[in-house]
Amino acid sequence: MSNTRIERDSMGELQVPEQALYGAQTQRAVDNFPISGQRMPAAFIRALILAKAAAAEANVELGQLSASQGKAIVDAAQGLLEGDFMQHFPVDIFQTGSGTSSNMNANEVLATLASRLLGEPVNPNDHVNCGQSSNDIIPTTIHVSAALTLHEQLLPALVHLVEVIERKAVQVHPFIKTGRTHLMDAMPVRMSQVLDGWAQQLKANIAHLQDLLPSLQALAQGGTAVGTGINAHPEFAARFSRQLSKLTQVQFTPGKNLFALIGSQDTAVTVSGQLKATAVSLMKIANDLRWMNSGPLAGLGEIELEGLQPGSSIMPGKVNPVIPEAVAMVAAQVIGHDSTITVAGQSGNFELNVMLPIIAQNLLGSIELLANSSRLLADKAIASFKVNEPKLKEALSRNPILVTALNPIIGYQKAAEIAKTAYRQGRPVIDVALELTDLPRSQLEVLLDPEKLTAGGV
Repeated sequence: MSNTRIERDSMGELQVPEQALYGAQTQRAVDNFPISGQRMPAAFIRALILAKAAAAEANVELGQLSASQGKAIVDAAQGLLEGDFMQHFPVDIFQTGSGTSSNMNANEVLATLASRLLGEPVNPNDHVNCGQSSNDIIPTTIHVSAALTLHEQLLPALVHLVEVIERKAVQVHPFIKTGRTHLMDAMPVRMSQVLDGWAQQLKANIAHLQDLLPSLQALAQGGTAVGTGINAHPEFAARFSRQLSKLTQVQFTPGKNLFALIGSQDTAVTVSGQLKATAVSLMKIANDLRWMNSGPLAGLGEIELEGLQPGSSIMPGKVNPVIPEAVAMVAAQVIGHDSTITVAGQSGNFELNVMLPIIAQNLLGSIELLANSSRLLADKAIASFKVNEPKLKEALSRNPILVTALNPIIGYQKAAEIAKTAYRQGRPVIDVALELTDLPRSQLEVLLDPEKLTAGGV
């Protein structure tokens, strides 16, 4: 066929698209795994290319590659990253569990480009893969890609969300609303107290993610096939980490025990668990916004979210809380990703985990979803919502639970009688308390002042 060429590997010959930069092993993977049509994440491929460049630099330092070979590989990697590199990485996520197909895909593409630059053959196995095995480069790439996307995407997005929430808290501080427990009326709270609670949830998640970065930045590279480091220079792991740190401006180090980092994916499982916790926090915030925005007439109607699009194809004028809904779906997806990673993490059989590609896909998917949705939640929901003060005051004035403030003076039973009467008759609690106690109105106004009650104490 005129649009293909013949490539060879250890298993024989096969046809490869004529213009493809990859070779036989990549083509075998394309043929063997027509499963999902989903490729490995771009963040993963980027990290894999960076790792190959770092490996070439380290191997030149150690005399394992000639300076010209190393430079050709590094230049090929840099050129690849400057263009649409994903077109050269067609291997399905659902492939061999070690990720060998993706590793060889990178080796073959870089070897082709480096050979063109050098003017002589650069071998994908002997040169680009020098000192490496799929069994250490793929776990390394999972750590590197997750660390980079946390540094570059999720942590900045969460910090931005916190900053927006805290600015909004200052703006809405004067407003007092009915608190709710069990979705039922409770003691009053300031709007700023609600938002400060959200901000603290997110700050805790940020701190926990930052605590995990040193573990993510400890790499399996240097362990090669089973953790012993066979065929790798004894100094390769340290030199590799040093070169990768220069390339990424993130401090990577050799892992303390390479057997653990190749045979398990415990760090990925732990990071995923914290991503799930972050998703749960975002779900809580999104649902609070949806409840407070509900109505506008038959719901709580405490706030009005920015109207972004028509909400119904049949009901004119309807506007829905689309951003909080999208964030809630993201949270559900991240929880699902964590379940997949949990199961995959259990597939560390002896010296190798054999579900590495799906761990990479789900981990990076969670990070990207959380980063993108956090920014949308900040900019298109929290920053722009308006407070419906008349609705807040109306609910507060009729809230029988305010009588809780009278407990220390009249006792729980008498206070309960006042609350039930006020609720049954639909009257302000202060009027009922005036009838059923000896307390003067001036004292009741002080005791039942919603602003005072948001400060706590007796």
